[in-house]
Amino acid sequence: MAPVRFHLSSHSQPNVAEPQLRMQAIYRSLSRQPAISTITNSRFQQPSFIPSRVPTSFSLPAYISSHPRRPIHITPNMSSSVSYQKALSRLSALQSNLAITSLFTVPLPDGTDRNAAAIPEMLFWLSRAGLSPESIASSGLKCVHVAGTKGKGSVSAFVGSILAQYSNPSTQKVGVYTSPHLVDQRERISLLSPQEKEGMINEEKFGKYVNLVWDTMTAEARKQLGAEAKEEELEGPGTKPFYFRFLTIVALRAFLDEGVRDAVVECGIGGEYDSTNVLTEESVSAAVVTQLGIDHVGMLGDTVEKIAWHKAGIFKRGVKAFTIRHPRETVGEVLRERAREKGAELVEIGEEEVKGWKGVEGGMLQGPFQKGNMALAVYAAREHLVKTGHEFEGRFGVDEEWGLDDIPDKFVKGLREASLRGRCEVVRDGKDGTEWLVDGAHTEDSLAGVGEWFASRAGDGLSVLVFNQQERDPKILLTALLKGAEKEASGSKEVFTHAFFTRNEELPPNEGEKRDLSVQTKALEIMKEYNGEVESRVSDNVQLTIEGVKYLTAKARAEGKECRVLATGSFHLVGTVLKRISA
Repeated sequence: MAPVRFHLSSHSQPNVAEPQLRMQAIYRSLSRQPAISTITNSRFQQPSFIPSRVPTSFSLPAYISSHPRRPIHITPNMSSSVSYQKALSRLSALQSNLAITSLFTVPLPDGTDRNAAAIPEMLFWLSRAGLSPESIASSGLKCVHVAGTKGKGSVSAFVGSILAQYSNPSTQKVGVYTSPHLVDQRERISLLSPQEKEGMINEEKFGKYVNLVWDTMTAEARKQLGAEAKEEELEGPGTKPFYFRFLTIVALRAFLDEGVRDAVVECGIGGEYDSTNVLTEESVSAAVVTQLGIDHVGMLGDTVEKIAWHKAGIFKRGVKAFTIRHPRETVGEVLRERAREKGAELVEIGEEEVKGWKGVEGGMLQGPFQKGNMALAVYAAREHLVKTGHEFEGRFGVDEEWGLDDIPDKFVKGLREASLRGRCEVVRDGKDGTEWLVDGAHTEDSLAGVGEWFASRAGDGLSVLVFNQQERDPKILLTALLKGAEKEASGSKEVFTHAFFTRNEELPPNEGEKRDLSVQTKALEIMKEYNGEVESRVSDNVQLTIEGVKYLTAKARAEGKECRVLATGSFHLVGTVLKRISA
């Protein structure tokens, strides 16, 4: 069945005021940096404690169990340039995204929506960097804009990889901006070509653009604030936006200066008020809303309908928006109404079309749920290429006739070669051969899918779970993971043999430092209730956890058993795990 398209007649007009004019009016009223930037991170430090008795269900050697205090010295890469090291130092000083999102857990006394200031503030910071929505549009940059609760990183990777197959590597590259990063901050900004499957921006360029944006903002602040401001304050993070906003601007600056004309931009949180939504209709070739679910309730609302409203905020006048038809009709109604408001054309891909498509096998991004993400990427990439002047042959070139089975070879190649760290990623430890399956899933539906994925690969031998979710209810999320694995295993609860419930910190606590293990203890109790045969323990750092895993896997290999480890529940955890096993 063909996708449902909601068209607006040529005389249809959005029934809300033009948002860009409204944003510009508010922006002109801003004379200094936004007040939100003065919030200090110290407000959000959580009280910590460690239970006097840490429950364990299996024993490890004393040298692992005793929380080793030996320091680990990480030597900086001495080949890195001074510019790159300076950039990293500056980024580390910026206000964290967690500090900002934490604000939304407590409503303002007067009922003011904290979201309302987001776009005006972003416009202010964009101006401080010497950019504007108009200058971005006039550069010729065209972006596929991606929002959603889950799958948006994968869709972005798929679209970027497809577009790279059509780029000229000698003259232009495809820009991709995603978040979060797992090991290296440069993962967020990629410059792709057919020859470069993993085009993470290099250290030289990353340092160049971080420092360029930083210094430009400092200079503009000096002009605006005048002699009353101290030089160290002008040079410091107080005259810069928080981390995600800053790196969004760095990515846009890099794309413009590198001559990028085709890009994929993934939203951070939401859509309507997301920092990336300063892009105007002239700069957006297609919009995508991936699968929706409950996440970031404080910022986006506590129902899927409310969240859909935010995600659809990236819809633009005259621009096609793609989504897979949601099983809940009320969600579809929200998306259609938002499309009408904004003058967009919503294309809803039917679930039956995705299920009937054979997909592309053998890709680097694995998992049973990736076929839907691939379908969205095909629709969005085709729309982008058509809008930017590419002509396709055969049925694929005819708007109302083509189907997913008609995709050309370059699309197949792009889907197969797409990669994204920490999304259904398989890493084999070169030292001991252990297979690590890592995924940063942190919502109920996503974790259910990861459970299915792991169970589909698990066999006889050792199957270890490494899990954490520090900010959300571990009962709901861990249960979803276990139920997903059980479903794939035909009702068996014996997918995992061992489990570690760990905090995200890489190293053991300093002398006298205490860490709250209540979340990990709760997760262990949930596992015991689910399947008391799974040998489980808690840990307050990833180093200790991995040492425990390595002890178990070494013992299993000595007995001739295969070893697989699943690390999931949090991008923070997955990033730290990848860093440790790659060291």
